[in-house]
Parts: sequence; structure tokens; C-alpha cells
Amino acid sequence: MDRFIVQGEVQLCGSIAVSGAKNATLPVMAASLLCSGITVLHNVPNLRDIRIMQEILTLLGAKIVRQQHTMIIDTTGVNKAEIPENLMREMRASVFLMGPLLGRFRKVKLSYPGGCAIGPRPINLHIKALEKIGATVIESYGYIDAVSTKLTGGKIQFDFPSVGATENAMMAAVLASGVTVIHNAAREPEIIDLQAFLNKMGAKVYGAGTDTIRIEGVNKLNAAEHTIMPDRIEAGTFLLAGAITSGDVVVEGILPEYLFSVIDKLQEIGLQIDIGYNYIRVRAGEMRGVDVNTLPYPGFPTDLQAPLLSLLTIAKGSSIITETIFENRFKHVDELTRMGARIKVEGRTAIVRGVNGLTGAIVSAPDLRAGGALVLAALAAKGTSEIEHVSHIDRGYEQLEVKLRSLGANIYRLKQVT
Repeated sequence: MDRFIVQGEVQLCGSIAVSGAKNATLPVMAASLLCSGITVLHNVPNLRDIRIMQEILTLLGAKIVRQQHTMIIDTTGVNKAEIPENLMREMRASVFLMGPLLGRFRKVKLSYPGGCAIGPRPINLHIKALEKIGATVIESYGYIDAVSTKLTGGKIQFDFPSVGATENAMMAAVLASGVTVIHNAAREPEIIDLQAFLNKMGAKVYGAGTDTIRIEGVNKLNAAEHTIMPDRIEAGTFLLAGAITSGDVVVEGILPEYLFSVIDKLQEIGLQIDIGYNYIRVRAGEMRGVDVNTLPYPGFPTDLQAPLLSLLTIAKGSSIITETIFENRFKHVDELTRMGARIKVEGRTAIVRGVNGLTGAIVSAPDLRAGGALVLAALAAKGTSEIEHVSHIDRGYEQLEVKLRSLGANIYRLKQVT
């Protein structure tokens, strides 16, 4: 029940380095289960979701040591293929464990995963993919049992380019006999990072980053050492923080090519953008409203829709944001309205009419990215804001308040006394 206290109307200036990507770390941690040995991961962010995944791996029999941003995972003693229900409900990404456990032990039992309440995220695509390579999946009483005497390569055709289902299919197929081809695969950079890790383990995976991925099954994988890619969502959030405060912020340690859709939209809004080999700089400009559709990569990321909406509340004119990925991702609108924003939601579309400024208020973070959006709004608002339920924010932003203070923000964490 910690909360953030934010004093607004401070221009952010300076440079900030991003952490490792949460959405790349979680599947790579899961993939470490595919072998028996010691995996070493670098650039691992210290986040709530990472700690939950660490707890799950430990309960399965792994031994894990953290040394700052390095994680050492010893999977030699892993001997379980059933995940406790309470931990499954803590985090959506726990579903990534289906593929690796099925690949290594030929069985897995878990309950339906939880996570942020941003709309239905059915795992039917995960299940269908596993069935295509020889798994028998039984769903009953909220649990999923998957077993297979032998996994065999096959053709997987996704109706929708699901990131999680693509990664799960990749992890299950690397130990299947024969060749598996995934059509209409998701193209996100985090999938490229997973492919890189799997291939370091001895897998034969090709095509990540395109809509067709080919996996040639191998008999055995070995532990490997890997550095997690930088977090493009965190990078985008800091760019938007600089923009909403009319500041001058350089985000370092990021691959700009992974954020081209965001860069294009910021330039359309009227912001000045400079791009280097591994940095992006945003500087203040006269901001105007734009229209945005969230789309699978390389389109505008759904995870930055909420922070962008905060920015557009103070842009001149009107904006229209259409959320095509998740149907319940405008839960932050009511909180922004408390701060003086003018937003009308019609189904999956939000119509934003820019105002001259926002006013500080007491608001509550309903989920991870909405929480980040409220922090950005508070940075720009006149007066003081209190943001409750920052545990949601801690799931995906490492020491957000500390990093923002390094840019000049007046923000601190008020810890709940028990």
C-alpha cells in the first residue's frame, strides 16, 4: 500500500539509462528450465514480477542467487512440473512455464494465470499451439493439465500474433523431434531476445522478428550465459515524461529501431527528437493532438498507450486513441479526469480534448501501465498529487521514483507502516 507523492510543474532534464526488459527477462527465466545446469543472466531488472517468477522457479526445485542485476539459476534440482495456484494468480507471465516444463518433463499442471486486469487474455492460443506439436491438454475446474509421451514438430498457425503464445510454442518446440514452423508469429524484439538465448543453449531457432519462425528440434539443451535486452517500454515512458514536462531528456542504452513507431508519433505531436546509435533525446515543442491506434509490433505498443494518453491531455486540439489489443485498458481515464483531463471513452476508443493544464489530485493506479501514466500526469500537474497502489507500478518499473528524481522530478515514496 505504498504511495507516491509528486510535486508537479518541474521540467525534467538530463540523461537516464534504462533497465533490462521485464518482458524479455520472464520468458528467458522460464526457458532456463529446459535444461539441467547453471544459467547466468545479466541486466536483470529488480521488479516484483521478476521476484514472483524467481519464487516459482525456486518452488519447482531451482536454486537462484541474485548479485545486483545478475541472476544465477541452477536448474539441476528441478523435479516438479506443477505450479502453485497462488503464484499463478499473481502474474500473467507465469503461463510462460507451460512450454519449458512440457518440453523437459513432458507434463505440466497449472491454474489459469492472473496479472493486471486489462481485459480478457485467453490462453487458447497457447493451448492450441502445444496441441499442434503433440501435447494432450485437459482443462477442468480452473486447471490446465498438459502431457505428451512425445513432442513432434508440426505447423502452428496463429489467428492473432500473440507474443506469449509465440514464445511458449518456441520453448516447447526446441526439444520436439522434427521441425516446427510458426506462422503469423508475433514479431516483438523480446522474441528475438528469447531466440538468442535459446540458440546459446544449443537450440536451432530461426526467423524471430519476422512472422514465420522455424524450429529444428534437438535432443538436449545446455545452460548458457545471456544479457537481457534493454526495456523499450521503460524507455518510451521516460521519453514521454520528458515531453509532458516540457523538458530535455536523453534516454540511453536503448535500440532506437525498437521505438520507431513511438518516435514517429512524438514527432507528429510536435516534439523535437534526436536519435543516436544507442540513445534517443526528446526536447520540448508545441504539442498538438494526434490519432493513435495500438497495434502488434512494429505498430504503436499497447503498453505505451496509457502514458501517451496522459501526454495528449495537455496537447492542443483533439486526439483519438483506439485500443485494438486489450478491451479494458482505459481504466486510468477516470483518474486523469480527477486531475482535470477531458476524455470521453466510447468502447475501445478514447477521445481526448486538450486542456491548458492538469491539477494535482489523489488518484489510484489500477494496473501497471496506467500507474505509469498517472505518474507522468502528476509530473506535469499543478500542485501535489498522491498516487496510491504503486505496487502495480513496481511490477514493471524499477525504482521509478529514484530514476525520475535523477532527472529533477520532485517525487518520493511514502511507505505504508504496518
